[in-house]
Amino acid sequence: MDSRKRTWIKAIGWQLMGLFSMTVVGFLFTGSLWDGGTMAGVNALVGLMFYFLYERVWTRISWGRIHHSSRPFK
Repeated sequence: MDSRKRTWIKAIGWQLMGLFSMTVVGFLFTGSLWDGGTMAGVNALVGLMFYFLYERVWTRISWGRIHHSSRPFK
C-alpha cells in the first residue's frame, strides 16, 4: 500500500505533465497562451483532487494484488 505522501508525490508529478500538455493543447485551440494556461490550470487542480481520491480508493481494494510471502523463493 502506498503512503499518503507517495500518493501526493505521484499525483503532483502526473499533474505537472498534464499541465504542460493541456497548456499546449489550450494554446493550439485558443491562440492565447494565457487562456490555454488558465484552462490547463483549472483542469490540473480538478484532476489532482480526483486522482488523489481515485488512488486512495484503489488502495482499499485488494482485488488483483499479488501478496508476496516473507519466505524465500521455493
